[in-house]
Amino acid sequence: MIKPKRLKSGSKIAIISPSNGLPYLFPDIYELGLKHLREAYGLEVVEMPSARMSPEELYKNPQLRAQDINHCFKNEDIDGIITSIGGYESVRILPFLNKDIIVNHPKFIMGFSDATTFLTYLNNWGMVTFYGPSVMAGLAQLRSLPNTYTEHLKAILFEEQFPYYYAPYQSWTNGYKDWSQLETLGECQPFMANENGWTFIQGEAIEQGYLWGGCIEVLEFMKSTIYWPKDDFWQDKILFFETSEEKPSPMQVGYMLRNYGMQGIFSRIKGVIFGRAKDYSAAENVELREILVNIIAKEFGADRVPIVVDFDFGHTDPKLILPLGGRVELNPGTNEVILLESPFE
Repeated sequence: MIKPKRLKSGSKIAIISPSNGLPYLFPDIYELGLKHLREAYGLEVVEMPSARMSPEELYKNPQLRAQDINHCFKNEDIDGIITSIGGYESVRILPFLNKDIIVNHPKFIMGFSDATTFLTYLNNWGMVTFYGPSVMAGLAQLRSLPNTYTEHLKAILFEEQFPYYYAPYQSWTNGYKDWSQLETLGECQPFMANENGWTFIQGEAIEQGYLWGGCIEVLEFMKSTIYWPKDDFWQDKILFFETSEEKPSPMQVGYMLRNYGMQGIFSRIKGVIFGRAKDYSAAENVELREILVNIIAKEFGADRVPIVVDFDFGHTDPKLILPLGGRVELNPGTNEVILLESPFE
């Protein structure tokens, strides 16, 4: 894999809005996220032209959004890139990304949700990319989230603690308080105890593989396009999926997963990590687990594949960072998920 250089205090981080112009609509929560990047991690913020553009202007200009990404990779003064927020149609920027510029100047790039489009596409080119918090969703809430979250971000992005043993957070929340209310700016919705952590619902043997995935609904936008991985890509992958605030039903998630089976993917991969489904009830979580096993193991015969659910990433908080292309180990016997080596060079 093509790995970026590790970040350090003083690194210059470019902020992009590749999907939706929410910084334009909610500048206070956006500014709070930038403040935390500077104060908690010592990073220097560089805002790209797309960062504060209106939703309307961004929607009309997918090429401009892609140019921001191309420029960030080409500019030697920029050390990394973080998205301001997600959205719903960043798939439209993919035709304008410059492979030569990006691959020849690898850098840290992180986002989640709709960022799945370009994070997976760049990973298809062989580059390690990072599925993790954005400025407005995950970084702006830093002071309302546990210290273990702050320390996790430091460990992954700035330190050399590998192998790295992921650990469940002690509590979690489904979302944030109203961004238009300044008196609760950066606060989260009520937290729930994470009594059981994550759970392996299938698998006995230890498996190792390379992470790939993102928001399962966004990945649907890419299927059957030239931006979807080729047939030989899937060998030794560990797929990770999570659901968005759109809250697809367990049955709808099953429809999406069945397509992977029909592509022959489940016979090639080494494991599946499923994030905690946002806003799911206890009954919906039970149904989701049943569907995962029914489709992966029973319909497509991949009963050897470890499946772990309720992993702390995606649209609930606090989030764990998952590097696409990072080599991980799944150990059902000890309930461990281990990042075996540094995602940085």
